[in-house]
Amino acid sequence: MSTPIVELTDVCKTFPLSRGRRAQQLHAVNKVSFSIAAEETLGLVGESGSGKSTVGRMLVGVYPASSGRIRLFGRDISGDDAKANLKAVRRRLQFVFQDPQAALNPRMQVGDAIAEPLDIAGGFDRHRRQARIGELLDMVGLPRSAARRYPHEFSGGQRQRIVIARALALQPEFIVCDEAVSALDVSMQAQVVNLLMDLQAQFGLSYLFIAHDLAVVRSVSTRVAVMYAGSIVEVAPKRALYETPRHPYTRALLDAVPRVHGAAKSRQMLQGEPPSLIDPPAGCRFASRCPVAETRCRVEAPPVRTVGSGHQASCHLI
Repeated sequence: MSTPIVELTDVCKTFPLSRGRRAQQLHAVNKVSFSIAAEETLGLVGESGSGKSTVGRMLVGVYPASSGRIRLFGRDISGDDAKANLKAVRRRLQFVFQDPQAALNPRMQVGDAIAEPLDIAGGFDRHRRQARIGELLDMVGLPRSAARRYPHEFSGGQRQRIVIARALALQPEFIVCDEAVSALDVSMQAQVVNLLMDLQAQFGLSYLFIAHDLAVVRSVSTRVAVMYAGSIVEVAPKRALYETPRHPYTRALLDAVPRVHGAAKSRQMLQGEPPSLIDPPAGCRFASRCPVAETRCRVEAPPVRTVGSGHQASCHLI
C-alpha cells in the first residue's frame, strides 16, 4: 500500500448529554484506527448507531475528536494546530451526504449550487465559473441545461449526481461518501456507484464509503472495516473479509444478506440489542449478543489480532 493520505489512531468521540453532578456522556466512537491510501476506497459498514457517520464527520472537521489523532495529507487536524491544518487541506477533501434533496438549497438553481464552493474559494470570474459548471455537469452525466433548473425538477439519482458534481468543484483528492446511495432505488444505486468508480479512475480519488448495504460496499471498496457500537471489530481486504470473516459480528452481518441463488445454509441471526453507549461494557461490546462469548469477553476488552495479510480482528476467540 502507498503512503496513507488519511490516518486515524485511537480516535474517540464523546457527546455530553447533561451537566452537573450527574453529567453523562455518549461514547459514540471508541479508539478507532485505520488508514486510507491514495486512490483507495475503504468501505465502513455496520448497523445504525454504530458511529460510522460520526467518524466521517470528524474526518472533514464537522466534529472535533475528543482524543486520539487524525492526520490528513500528513497534517494533524486533531491537535493544537487543528484549525490551521484543516484550513490548509480543506480544498483537498469533500463530503457527499445521504439525502441529496436536503443537501441542496431548493431556492438555488443547480448551477449556483454547484458553483458554491467556487464562490467561497474565490478566484473564478464569471466566464471561468460558467465553464467549470459545464465541465462538472459533463463529468456526472447531466446536460448543461440542468444548470438553469431547480433541484425539485430532478429525480433522486440526478440530485445525487448534482451533489457529487458540487463535491468535485475544487478538484478534491479525498471524498467521504456517507450513505451516498442508500436513499436510491437499486438501479439508481448502480448508476451512482459506477459514476463514483469512473471518477476515481479518472481523477485518482480516494473514498471513505460509509454504508450498511454489504452488496454495495463489496462492489465499490478496496478494503472493508466493520464497526460495532463505536468500535472497529474487523478490517480486511475486500475478498478476505467476504470469504473468510473472522469476527462473529462480521459473520452475522454476512449471514443477514438475502440470497437468491445457491444452496441454503444455516445462518446465525443476531438476538438482542447493542449495548448502551452511555454506559458501555468493560469487555467486548459485542459480548451480550455473541453466540460464542466466554466469561472473559464480558470483562476484558479484546486485543487487535493480525489474522492475515492486511486482515485484523478484535476477538478473544480467534
